[in-house]
Amino acid sequence: MKCILLCLLIACSLLLQGCRKDAPAAQELYIQEVAHLYPLAELPESDANSVASTEPDMESAPLNYEQVHAVWIPVMQYGEWMTGKSAESFRSSVKTAFGNCKALGINTLYVHVRSYGDAYYTSDLFPTGSYLDGNYDPLAIMLEEAHALSLSVHAWINPMRASHADRLSTTDASYPLGKWYNDAEKNGTYLIALGSQYYLNPAYAEVRQLIADGVTEILERYDVDGIHIDDYFYPTQDAGFDAEAFAESGADDLAAWRRENCNAMVKAMYDAVKARDERLQFGISPQGNMRTNYSQLYADTALWCSTEGYCDYIAPQIYYGFENETCPFAETAALWAETATQAKLIVGLAPYKIGYEDEWAGHGKDEWTSDPLVLSKQADFLQYLDNVDGTALYSYTSLFSPDEAVAAMVTAESERITELWKSK
Repeated sequence: MKCILLCLLIACSLLLQGCRKDAPAAQELYIQEVAHLYPLAELPESDANSVASTEPDMESAPLNYEQVHAVWIPVMQYGEWMTGKSAESFRSSVKTAFGNCKALGINTLYVHVRSYGDAYYTSDLFPTGSYLDGNYDPLAIMLEEAHALSLSVHAWINPMRASHADRLSTTDASYPLGKWYNDAEKNGTYLIALGSQYYLNPAYAEVRQLIADGVTEILERYDVDGIHIDDYFYPTQDAGFDAEAFAESGADDLAAWRRENCNAMVKAMYDAVKARDERLQFGISPQGNMRTNYSQLYADTALWCSTEGYCDYIAPQIYYGFENETCPFAETAALWAETATQAKLIVGLAPYKIGYEDEWAGHGKDEWTSDPLVLSKQADFLQYLDNVDGTALYSYTSLFSPDEAVAAMVTAESERITELWKSK
């Protein structure tokens, strides 16, 4: 019966050109759903040169798995692990956390190393992240502890998102972002403010080169197993955001031009990874709604995962329940499985929704509160869906430090998923 149902669902999904178009407009604002997951740390800036570097072992093959069981470790976690803590304390926290991951059956970690034009590693290009106020190298420690447990580590960066104005105004001009912020010609072109938040503009070759050089710097200094980016591309549809660069380009279609800029940026990062070592992986984790990626973020995710030379894996954030009115899980996952012909497909799942109302799900808003098995049902569904190479869970905190009100549900679901992973 399960297989018959699966086949019917997949057959329906092949008729779709994107997620359903007759749902409430609120779901189109999915970018707002994830925005609260990335609060800017308001902490004192530390000395960018106060951490040590490590040299990668080029003779060792990167550690990557055919069937991926991944978890995201976002920058917010670092406040607890890093701020006001010694290297020994940080190592202890990391050792415990990675041990938890290993016990659950996780084999791959997406660890945030650059979230706001900063660095949680030794960098000559970006200032030290504001959560780090100690004299040690977080990425070096995380790599050592992860590889001791045979856990793959992908360095997770946000390529376009810079920092807030108050942080950039104190960033040393020895860093490109500090230099551009204080340059009247670059501030507003290379760096563009949306409110107080600044973004890098991929329309310029020099900006794309900085992003690619940032990737190269990580790969030259650390034994990471891959580079990972998420769903933050163009932050607005407002034509005024990059009007000057668009006018200079001579292009006549703003949306197409922005998509080409993103294509060039993604291609530059992919090429930087492969120039270092063909065995290293480059992955992208876009929003789960393919149509929104294309029309609102100017990210041609369908192109990237169906054409060689853009990414090794795609990890769409399919953070939707089966009853989601705009993007029902089964149909959305099947569409991605059909589309990802040139990249591995790692499906992103949302343990952070267990036990909570899903505000943007339309008539499916109560699914995560009424059904305690949504996540494990999704993991089970994916076991039978062709062209799926793994799952990724957002986030570490949601799995291992959930709110007390949902802790029992999360623990039970985690145990079910571990058993499912073991069974395949």
